[in-house]
Amino acid sequence: MLAFGFFLSSCDKNLLDEKPLSSLSSDIVLTSDGGFQNYLIGLSEAARKEMVISDRTHNTYYQGTDVVGAGGVEFIFFKNYNTFLVPTLSDVSNIWNWAYTQMILRANTVIVYANKPESNSIWATEAERNAVIAEARFYRAYTYNLLANIYGGVPLVDTIYAGPKSDFVRSTREQIYQFAKADLEFASKWLPETVDKANEGRIVKGAADHLLSEVYISLGDYDKSIASASNVINSGLYKIMTARFGSQEALPGDVFSDLFLDGNQNRSSGNLESIYVWQFESFTDGGGNGNFLIRQWSPFLSKLMAPDGKANIVTDSLGRGTGPCRGTNYALYDIWKDNFDNDMRNSKYNMHRKFYYNNPESIYFKTEIEKRTRQEDTMRLIYPYSRKVLGKPYNDRNTSGRSSKDWMVFRLAETYLLRAEAYFRKDMLQNAADDINVLRNRAGAIPVLPADVTLDYILDERARELFVEEPRRRTLCRMGNLVERTRKYGLLEITKTTIQDKHLFFPIPQTAIDANFSVELEQNPGY
Repeated sequence: MLAFGFFLSSCDKNLLDEKPLSSLSSDIVLTSDGGFQNYLIGLSEAARKEMVISDRTHNTYYQGTDVVGAGGVEFIFFKNYNTFLVPTLSDVSNIWNWAYTQMILRANTVIVYANKPESNSIWATEAERNAVIAEARFYRAYTYNLLANIYGGVPLVDTIYAGPKSDFVRSTREQIYQFAKADLEFASKWLPETVDKANEGRIVKGAADHLLSEVYISLGDYDKSIASASNVINSGLYKIMTARFGSQEALPGDVFSDLFLDGNQNRSSGNLESIYVWQFESFTDGGGNGNFLIRQWSPFLSKLMAPDGKANIVTDSLGRGTGPCRGTNYALYDIWKDNFDNDMRNSKYNMHRKFYYNNPESIYFKTEIEKRTRQEDTMRLIYPYSRKVLGKPYNDRNTSGRSSKDWMVFRLAETYLLRAEAYFRKDMLQNAADDINVLRNRAGAIPVLPADVTLDYILDERARELFVEEPRRRTLCRMGNLVERTRKYGLLEITKTTIQDKHLFFPIPQTAIDANFSVELEQNPGY
């Protein structure tokens, strides 16, 4: 009996509670402001991964639209919509998994822990706590807005779970936009207006207001969209750049090309047009795997053969492209017809249209490459492309097709175009034209007349100004005209004829439906 009593008295269940002091458990990390800051850095790292979820996933925002197709013979990406865009497609699940297992999970973790009563002692003021929550809520809103744009209604997850959950249901698309709106309104109130150079890439109020302008359009609240965009435009912190600046200011070029040169993406370079910028750093832990746009958007020039049978060798700053994102004739030629020689955005410093053999062993060395007519040449190996993608090789590996250049996610030029769209939807055509002409005047293009402003014209202007930058599929899905414009401007006839109304949205990934076995996770119509 004495022994049994001793056993009972010694069996304190608190002794079995583990405190993983040497691990990165949220219970350990999220007990100080430094811990929360580390989590927010982790969120910015996850956000940057959107570009490199896989080698090609980011391309799903462009391929098979009015501006881009995959022209190479070996590529199947969005050529035949019926056989390619299916619920089991890895690109469909990759974006979904990135959104829910990285972005939303990390954001919810910060928000839930920051709102715990025991966190009251971490920050001296409510404003300090709210600034942390605001950054997390921006990322959550960014992600949900993305999901609503390309999948429609999705499950709304606003907390964290201690165990498995298999009974998620889809909220409506409007409910998702409303949720993102609430997050962004909070973020706009509490985020800082600027950050110092050491924190470039962190989220500021302007980023929340910029995204709010888009979300308000999706909700049909055009007055608030205009006000939100105006908050950015009239803040005094941002301006459309009209004078040369930055790392190559003294070299041949123009102000539009300056925006996209190495080292010119952040405010510290003098670029007051940038609002939100992904950060990449060569030879740096946590610097990412490189900006991969050279690889995806540039033609496969190294595969090009000169007439003497010598292969072209790309060993300079052009890097190595592989050609999966080939611009459509609409994007490369048609939209420039009225101002081909005068629009700065189509200058030789911004659109690469002339090419020269650069293999010293060839007798054609330094001569201009002749016009090509073979399909694989013109669809994959050589075609005009935007110089926005060029940059210094990542980790000095010129053949990887990646650069170390930072990338502007939000730029003031798009803020003007969002406000122009909201003005148009309110039938305020003069105001819409005025905003569009801010960009056209900078480019030296013929100003648009109010009577000529339409949604199609705004999309044309977005293509001229934001080619490569804009996740075009998301814009067209948001506006509801992906199918219509792809049928009209798509690169390949098979793309134009196979895209159907159901393809306005991605299918819900089959993996998500299968994992949600307690309740049916409804598939999008037609899939």
